[in-house]
Amino acid sequence: MITFEKITWKNFLSTGNQPTEVILNDKPTTLIIGSNGAGKSTILDALTFSLYGKSFRKINKSQLINTTNEKDCFVEIDFIANGNNWKVQRGIKPNIFKIFKNGEELDQNSSAVEQQKILEQSVLKMNYKSFTQIVILGSSTFVPFMQLPASSRREVVEDLLDIKIFSSMNNLIKDKIRSLKDDIKTLELKKESLKDKVDMQKNFINQIVDQAEEDVNNKNNFINKLMDEMETLMKKTEYMNEEVKDSQLRLGKFENATHKLKEFGNIKGKLSQKISTIVKEHKFFNDNRVCPTCDQHIEESFRVNRIKDSQIKAEELQRGYKELQEAIKEEEDRESFFKKISGELTLLLNGINQNNSHIISCQKQIKRLESEIQTITKQLENRNSENEKLENFRVSLEDTYKKLADKKEQVSYHDFTYSLLKDGGVKTKIVKKYLPLINQQVNKYLQMMDFYINFKLDEEFNETVESAIHEDFSYSSFSEGEKSRIDLALIFAWREVAKFKNSVNTNLMLFDEVFDSSLDGFGTDEFLKIIRYVVSDANIFVISHKNGMEDKFESVIRYEKIKGFSHKI
Repeated sequence: MITFEKITWKNFLSTGNQPTEVILNDKPTTLIIGSNGAGKSTILDALTFSLYGKSFRKINKSQLINTTNEKDCFVEIDFIANGNNWKVQRGIKPNIFKIFKNGEELDQNSSAVEQQKILEQSVLKMNYKSFTQIVILGSSTFVPFMQLPASSRREVVEDLLDIKIFSSMNNLIKDKIRSLKDDIKTLELKKESLKDKVDMQKNFINQIVDQAEEDVNNKNNFINKLMDEMETLMKKTEYMNEEVKDSQLRLGKFENATHKLKEFGNIKGKLSQKISTIVKEHKFFNDNRVCPTCDQHIEESFRVNRIKDSQIKAEELQRGYKELQEAIKEEEDRESFFKKISGELTLLLNGINQNNSHIISCQKQIKRLESEIQTITKQLENRNSENEKLENFRVSLEDTYKKLADKKEQVSYHDFTYSLLKDGGVKTKIVKKYLPLINQQVNKYLQMMDFYINFKLDEEFNETVESAIHEDFSYSSFSEGEKSRIDLALIFAWREVAKFKNSVNTNLMLFDEVFDSSLDGFGTDEFLKIIRYVVSDANIFVISHKNGMEDKFESVIRYEKIKGFSHKI
């Protein structure tokens, strides 16, 4: 059970810097009264803000701070839970969130989210929604249990029956199933990869065994072919080398022909000049008896002798010129043979170079083929190591199959557990067990408020209503006053079930303006009887702006607005 002891606040909503303190476990019944806007409902917002960090009414967090002072907004609550003294402090400007257990502050390094999670799940054991259903029955901002969606109704009852652990377990199982399925996907990929490796290794070994010899034979045949080709080329080269030697010897006989042609050309030029000079002289003395330059008479005997000498020299030069032409013709023939033999020699040398290049290419191919044969031979020799690889792949594949089977079996077990923990599983059985008690308590309190109907909730928390005067009725069919009676009966029933289950039972119950809305006078009287004489071990606070009820409560707290600030009187 949680026993709330006191709550204190300042600079919170309309409250000023002077702290307001309310003892929560002093009297069984307390009336909180005041005019509209006096601050009597502030306790509801202070409670939810201290415990859950948000207000009960629809007020933004930034609007909770007093608009006049605009700083040092602070709320503190003290309570006992699980035999430990707890204190929770929250503030705005500056922001404060501290949790104390037996006077010692909890881990300050934890984030606010983590601390709130610890407070709700491990200490209070109820979330905001459950707190506002089990502890507080509000007015305009309160959503009654019967107006909550099915998922929220289930959440409240799970907190009440302390079976929310099954939802947490279910989430863990769901995460585990997701993780296992991810592992299965990874293992499936690994399995397919290993199957491919096994097939590839089998094919590789078969290739080594079945095709290696054929490959070696083909390569050896090609080597023999290349060697035959090399032998043919070498013989051709040898023959061509002999031809080169013979051509070089022949070439030696004609190698000076060009030089002699140059010499004969020079001689021919000189002879041509001499012949031209003699011809001019012969012509001069043959045509002239008087010197055309000095007009002197040329002596006839001299002239005749000179003509005769010119003729003799001309004849000698003509003979020499003829012999020179014959010598030039002979050298030209020799030079022609030299060029012809040089061309043949060039062709021979080019052919030898081509043969040598082809031979080198053949040698390289032979070397490469021999290396490939050596590699194949080594692979054949190393077949055992390849078989070991194949066996390793098979072992890994078998291990992967086992892991897959194990993971799938785990998924099957977790799926079964998940189905048990789902809303239709174990939780439904527990809810079914407590539904008769819940319905019994609801109807007990309805009768106490003089509302004689048979109100039942099913496993999905949908209601059925049976009475002599109502047929095919539901919660929404009733008047607002009748709905209020059902809402009150439910909150009283929750307290009884919590007390019986020892789950989220607290000493505190707050009712905000239940008399000021749709509850009629008779219903009000019955409600007052219940909170004074039926509900035990509780500190009940009723907030109202009606006067004249002070004598029906053991304690009265009055709020007034003084100089713009709410004050507890």
